Amino acid sequence: MSHSSRRWLQRHVSDPFVRRAREEGYRSRAAFKLLEIDARDKLLPSGATVIDLGAAPGGWSQVAAAKAGAGGRVIAIDLLAMVPPPGVHFIQGSFLDPAVRGAALLAAGGRADLVLSDMMPNVSGIASADQARAAELVHEAIGFCNEALKPGGALLVKVFQGGEFAGILAELRHAFASVQTRKPAASRGESRETYLLARQRKKQDSR
Repeated sequence: MSHSSRRWLQRHVSDPFVRRAREEGYRSRAAFKLLEIDARDKLLPSGATVIDLGAAPGGWSQVAAAKAGAGGRVIAIDLLAMVPPPGVHFIQGSFLDPAVRGAALLAAGGRADLVLSDMMPNVSGIASADQARAAELVHEAIGFCNEALKPGGALLVKVFQGGEFAGILAELRHAFASVQTRKPAASRGESRETYLLARQRKKQDSR
């Protein structure tokens, strides 16, 4: 095992959020990021319809399904296979595929109240390339909202600080009435990740 791999494993094992996720039955430590943001911003009311992009291994979908309850709908989409958490409808495929989008909207019974995206690209180790691909995923998630999100709906999306950040922020402010930055405690301190919460999506004819 390489030195960097040993360092990652040591950090992972000692991570309090990894330990809590195991103890509380969540599939990933990322669940606590969504729980903290929801506690502050009340994103997930009972009965909400939610689409979770890049959902595997399912931590965010677990939280969304528990919050939305029996009257809500949670649709999870990922390229990777995943056994869906209880109360979650899973679609394996790319959210950029029109057939997958159609299946998601059918499962949702129409447009969603909330789109979640905790996606990140496969890391190549080339910082500029990784940042560019991460930003591309964000732009694609925003584009997905044009078809899948109700007017007045919200998007919570992971972004990375870098050269593309200002452009992403401008695109969101054009499409949503309110855009706020969130950095939950479960985000590692050294990570450049942050979350943008965009609310009150504008009607397309007002764009």
